[in-house]
Amino acid sequence: MTRVLVLYYSSYGHVRALAQAVADGARSVPGTYVELRRVPETVPADIRAKAGFVADDTPVATAADLESYDAIIFGTPTRFGMMAGQMKSFLDQAGGLWARNALVGKVAAVFASTGSQHGGHEATLLSTQIPLQHFGMIIVGMPYTFAGQTNADSIVGGAPYGAGTIAGADGSRVPSETDLAGARFQGAHVARISARLAGINLRGEAA
Repeated sequence: MTRVLVLYYSSYGHVRALAQAVADGARSVPGTYVELRRVPETVPADIRAKAGFVADDTPVATAADLESYDAIIFGTPTRFGMMAGQMKSFLDQAGGLWARNALVGKVAAVFASTGSQHGGHEATLLSTQIPLQHFGMIIVGMPYTFAGQTNADSIVGGAPYGAGTIAGADGSRVPSETDLAGARFQGAHVARISARLAGINLRGEAA
């Protein structure tokens, strides 16, 4: 079976909702085993409480876990136009994997949540891919075969670089059905590509 890890960090639940949709999409591809994990929190409990962070009981991953998967789909909120510090800290702990070339040839993808449409959404998707390329991973985006990303009638997250959502300045906007559909598409797209690289022939493409 193709093994896919959906690994994310989420403060207010937006990225977690996308991660669950990404995982559902990957699971829709026959022969795919999917795990949903989060990176460790680095913010003290009292500050999390004051900031209104949403509790998350998803199991925590370690950097050593990454080697066990054929594909890893990373989800992060945008922090000043870049990935969240929690995700960067996690990736910084994977130096041992880099030294052994343990992630070379594995599939990687990124999805993100951002407060505003022009608040670094695409910058976060693209810059998060940089360390993944240093690991030697194969980057997969979200092609325009997911036509929902061209919708101009409403706010739509995501880009050709990955799925996403726009949370709003106060975080009150939840992922739309288009955003979630894009996340499911991305999960299935990554699972199919991973299967093809493993020599498994699958027919059909999510729309």
